[in-house]
Amino acid sequence: MIYISHRGNISGPNEKFENKIDYIQNALDKGYDVEVDVRFENDSFFLGHDYNQVEVNKNFLLNKKIWCHAKTKDALSALEKIKAHHFWHQEDDYTITSKGFIWTYPGKSLLTSSICVLPEIANYKEINCLGICSDYIERYKK
Repeated sequence: MIYISHRGNISGPNEKFENKIDYIQNALDKGYDVEVDVRFENDSFFLGHDYNQVEVNKNFLLNKKIWCHAKTKDALSALEKIKAHHFWHQEDDYTITSKGFIWTYPGKSLLTSSICVLPEIANYKEINCLGICSDYIERYKK
């Protein structure tokens, strides 16, 4: 099972710290992969869901445990150029990441090869899949 922290969260959402480098690094240090929201503007990468919060260098995004959620078309193009693990989705039931993983929208039917996203907001009776991305990832790893 792949355990992916959503924006650096481990034991619940924390908008004050989400997508911040130290917060993400804490999750990485605990052994989790981390999904981050990425934007690109004026030849620079930024972390941030709705706006540019924190500038980040490309080497941070190239970490094999970072899953980059492109939030803009410019971010999508720039992430592709540097060969970071990335994906784009809005409300698609499924999307394929650049490394071939099936990213499954919350509440949609899971495949054994799915990454189950935010299972805490869906009522899955059973989570039988390849990985989980959650704000409460610590709960699922136990």
